[in-house]
Amino acid sequence: MGDSEWISTSVPYLSASPGARGDVWAAEAAAEGRRGSQRIVQAGEVEAPGAVAELLGTRAGQSVVARRRIMYLDGEPCELTDTYYPVDIAGGTGLAGTARIPGGAIRLLADLGHVGVRVREDVTARQSTEYERKQLCLTAGEPVLQLTRLTLDDTDRPIQVDVMAMPPRRQKLRYEIRIG
Repeated sequence: MGDSEWISTSVPYLSASPGARGDVWAAEAAAEGRRGSQRIVQAGEVEAPGAVAELLGTRAGQSVVARRRIMYLDGEPCELTDTYYPVDIAGGTGLAGTARIPGGAIRLLADLGHVGVRVREDVTARQSTEYERKQLCLTAGEPVLQLTRLTLDDTDRPIQVDVMAMPPRRQKLRYEIRIG
């Protein structure tokens, strides 16, 4: 992989490794000789945006727990990630705060008895918003890729929705699927 291209796979973000203590994003970047970091910009209960409410099986405007982060690769902003959880799962937990979560959010969810077993991801291209242009240092009219990930437990209950925006330049999303 050259310095100008980033290849990301979703698999490390879907299950908690036993004894995992570090930041999955930082570990993925480090494995490629890069430096990944993140800043939690906001966390707590918010009104669910319509699309998120639909994915979580709630009403638009109903309270959900959200964590808004800016992801950095080698010190440069490369992705905005908003993660949403049902309040009855995440309310009053570390997911509702801005502090780092030892072992990560997936580990905390598993410790709370919520393990994702099925994931659906949708990737679309769209025009960037003013907020995205400012945070990702984009020019006017520059598009973003939006990856929306829904994680369900073994009863098909939605436990997490991630909405990520990233500039398409230098991005390559990799999906590997094992059948059987």
